[in-house]
Amino acid sequence: MKFVVLSLSFLLFCGAVFAQNWQQIKTVDDVCKAYPEAMEKMLGQFNVEYPGMENVKKARDSGNLTKACTQLLNYYRHCGNAGHLRNVLPDESNRTDAEADTILKNVFVIQNVRGEVPFLEDGHRDWYYKGPNNDREWAWLSNRHSQISYVLSTYLKTGNPKYAAYIDLFLRDFIIKSMPYPEKKSSTSVWRGLEVSFRGKVWSQIFYGLMDSKYLLPATRLLMLSSLPDHAHYNRNFHGENNWLTMEISALATVATNFPEYKDAPEWLDYSVGTMVESMKGQIYPDGVQTELTLHYHIVALANFELFKNICENANRTLPDYYLETLEKMQNYLAYTMRPNGTGILNNDGDLDDNRQRILDAAKSYVRPDWEFIASNGKNGETPANRPSFFSPWAGHLISRSGFDADAHWSFFDIGPWGSGHQHNDKLHISVAAYGRDLLVDAGRFAYTGEVAEKFRNYVRGSAGHNVLLIDGKGQGPGPRLAEQPVPEKHWRVTDAYDYAWSSFGEFAGVEGVCEHTRRLFYARGDLWVVVDQIKTDRPRKIDALWHWHPDCDVQINGSKVVTKNETGNLQIVPVGSQKWKLNLVKGQEEPEIQGWYSREYNKYEPNVASVYSTKIEGDDEFVWVLFPSKNVADDVKAEIVSKTDDEIRLRVFNSKNDEWFVTIPL
Repeated sequence: MKFVVLSLSFLLFCGAVFAQNWQQIKTVDDVCKAYPEAMEKMLGQFNVEYPGMENVKKARDSGNLTKACTQLLNYYRHCGNAGHLRNVLPDESNRTDAEADTILKNVFVIQNVRGEVPFLEDGHRDWYYKGPNNDREWAWLSNRHSQISYVLSTYLKTGNPKYAAYIDLFLRDFIIKSMPYPEKKSSTSVWRGLEVSFRGKVWSQIFYGLMDSKYLLPATRLLMLSSLPDHAHYNRNFHGENNWLTMEISALATVATNFPEYKDAPEWLDYSVGTMVESMKGQIYPDGVQTELTLHYHIVALANFELFKNICENANRTLPDYYLETLEKMQNYLAYTMRPNGTGILNNDGDLDDNRQRILDAAKSYVRPDWEFIASNGKNGETPANRPSFFSPWAGHLISRSGFDADAHWSFFDIGPWGSGHQHNDKLHISVAAYGRDLLVDAGRFAYTGEVAEKFRNYVRGSAGHNVLLIDGKGQGPGPRLAEQPVPEKHWRVTDAYDYAWSSFGEFAGVEGVCEHTRRLFYARGDLWVVVDQIKTDRPRKIDALWHWHPDCDVQINGSKVVTKNETGNLQIVPVGSQKWKLNLVKGQEEPEIQGWYSREYNKYEPNVASVYSTKIEGDDEFVWVLFPSKNVADDVKAEIVSKTDDEIRLRVFNSKNDEWFVTIPL
């Protein structure tokens, strides 16, 4: 008994020494001496009765830890798992890649912010480093290991061994420093659910992709095999909902199918299938739109639902018809909301994502020539059977367009619910593009945390960054999170000649009394847009009508109008009626409040022009706007109300060339 105690003490001493010199843990024997408990636990998580694991079982049962771990690596080298992830290694070379070389200096670019990860006294990287802006998002995303995914692809292209060696040391550093697994829900930089899910996917690619590489060392492979069950356990037991769920459960299925030898792998896969299907039912509307109503996160959900489908196909696991049909609806929404230039809707917490290639790829997979037609600007595929415009009744999103060519008119009008996550207070917002140019825009998302967010987050989440009305200087409050039914048909219409939609909003934050804003959008196909804003109020009000322009637009005032003087792709905002407006152009303002800023993607932003129309009303009132697009500069458009009844407004729009347009807007 005394001898056993001494032996255990000796092992603990050896482990402490190895832990202090973790860079020297390279062989199977090294890792077994340094972390015997972790290796014993790892072996206990495998089903050693699994076909091909006989030698692992024999060595484990004999009490030879090093031999059992060696046999485990031999098993993986020769088993047929994850054939789609295994690579033929490239010939060695000295070729390099500048971006990968930057990563090798531990300089990571996370959401457009460059930061060098510092080292601690123990030689480990500081995995809690928040980047130069002290942004916890930077720390979270750096722990997803997308940087070594890029280094892996660089190694497979160049054959330069320094890239594979970096991956090896990077993983040993991270796994050893992250021990022990806390076995609880966490929001830390290392053990938050999203980061756990991304690592499970990246590590699978590395483990099998470098199976024949001498540069991914045995100790590192065993550390990966010891940590992957922890990752799976986290995603199985502590996953989130909605978009988080799709990412975390697809990662659980990734580990379950790529490493079926784990004892819990069958249960992980069963749980994944059941949970993913139920989640799809809960977070995807019947028209195929993800309930957060943010196109950027719709794409995230779609990508993970698609990944899950591919995982199940590789594992010969059948998914229900509902799942596959919903995937096609999600792709359809993405295709039919795309702008002529290939980007999607910029709304809520999103970036201006370029979706053209995604849609072209989906068109082939789903055999949808109409999607190919849209994504190719009509050069390939087949003309969609329905009209150019598109309305999503559950999302309440109206996309109006003149056609599918590169110069087509395009607009987005939001009359749907607030959304289940990542919401902005921007109901009744309008975005406009024409002749290859974005004209009226949403502000974007800027950042979630850190210095950029501290400065801009209230602006972008509030109404001030959107093309809506402010009441007494106040913006909207939250609206309904979810739609209980589709938008009633009386609220929208899409015909050969025009599109029409309307809705109301009355929850303005901090506004006294009762005030309701109703906005109607009428698009005369191929010609112009008309916006009618109606205010019902129990007292006098100050009204600010906001119209935000893309930063590339040359915006000028012409009387009561706001016009652009772009080389190509222009728009005029023409207020109609007798209302007296005070008009200001605001750009890049920081005091007394933020106004006139635009963010195309996370952590990138620049000034843009906001044209602010201000007036005072004594009671109920109505404002009419003509949005007139033109390819070339044309600032001579005028408009007048010809007649008005309780049922309709009839407008005459004309220019100096005696061109006329008569538009009737139903009320």
